[in-house]
Amino acid sequence: MLRSMYSGISGMKNFQTKLDVIGNNIANVNTYGFKKGRVTFKDTMNQMISGASGAQNNRGGKNPMQVGLGSTLASIDLIDTQSSMQTTGRALDLGIDGDGYFIVSQGNQNYYTRAGNFYLDNTGTLVNADGLKVQQYDETGRLKDIVVDVNSVLPSQKTKEIEVVGNLPSSVSGNTEQTQQIEVVDANGKKHVLDLKTSSSNGTTWTLTFEDKTLDPAVTLPVTLTYDSVNKKWNNDGSTITLPINSGNGTPSYLSVKLDLSKLTFGGEELKAVVTPDGQEQGSLESFNIGSMGEINGVYSNGKVVEIGKLAIAKFSNPAGLQKAGSNLLLASVNSGTANYGVPGNGRGTLTPGALEMSNVDLSEEFTDMIVAQRGFQANTRIITTSDEILQELMNLKR
Repeated sequence: MLRSMYSGISGMKNFQTKLDVIGNNIANVNTYGFKKGRVTFKDTMNQMISGASGAQNNRGGKNPMQVGLGSTLASIDLIDTQSSMQTTGRALDLGIDGDGYFIVSQGNQNYYTRAGNFYLDNTGTLVNADGLKVQQYDETGRLKDIVVDVNSVLPSQKTKEIEVVGNLPSSVSGNTEQTQQIEVVDANGKKHVLDLKTSSSNGTTWTLTFEDKTLDPAVTLPVTLTYDSVNKKWNNDGSTITLPINSGNGTPSYLSVKLDLSKLTFGGEELKAVVTPDGQEQGSLESFNIGSMGEINGVYSNGKVVEIGKLAIAKFSNPAGLQKAGSNLLLASVNSGTANYGVPGNGRGTLTPGALEMSNVDLSEEFTDMIVAQRGFQANTRIITTSDEILQELMNLKR
């Protein structure tokens, strides 16, 4: 009789905890990156009335008789299922599609989160809403802060090499030529646009002609190309050529560059030679963006796109073993496993720029569980009131 009362009390406590977890889930239905909780129960110890006995002397066996003493909590699980993405269009909003967590740090303490609403502080450091610093994964395999210097300048670089990629056909009909424009940068960081004509009359010998049309009179530089079929190499591969450029007052000056023909094939049917010089003008950072593989790209005024860093992603053997620390943050525990750091992809989730992962709370499921928990709580209160009535009957035996 008294055992049933204490069983009812244990059931009430458990359903109170279940309602607490459900209430927390519902409260965080619009919290980005939130992972819902789930409560499971188990029966507690049982009082043995009589043990089991085996069959003997022409009598069958007998099962044990036990009285249960209520229930207790089995687990409060972290359900880390993937949720849907909400598009925001904001460059610093990121969602993870797949496994993994963003890494944010405060001092030497690393936290993990699925909420990717990030911001730049006054020093250009990428932080979350609470000011914790978002981490990147560098070439040495270490974590470090992401700093975007909006005032950074990409220095000019003189053109040192011209690479020709594609194919020159071995046979042509008539005079075949292709014209394109290339940009080179001199030692002073100034850009020059040259006209480049690739031509041949027989397919055996090809000529690259460089011309700066701002020069008057015109100055052209022809470079003759022939292919060594035995060594499978162009005669001028790796040689230094001199390009005519405008010195600034209409007179020619000359820029020495290396000619790379290692990726130029010979003998195909189509003329498709593409010339790409290196070098760059000075440029200032105009904008930056984050790609799906975590690459942080700076876009400069000279048209160059430079990778500033790569966003780090942490993966765990047992994500459900992570410990909630509040503010959308999680901590590693002894049962979560050691954080495996890396970049998006290669077994980790990829990023969805301009979107945030929504909470994985399903309101219809939570309200249904709330009704079940409420009815379970009520049923356990009936156990207590019924036990109380029986005790009252015992008290009345004295009359």
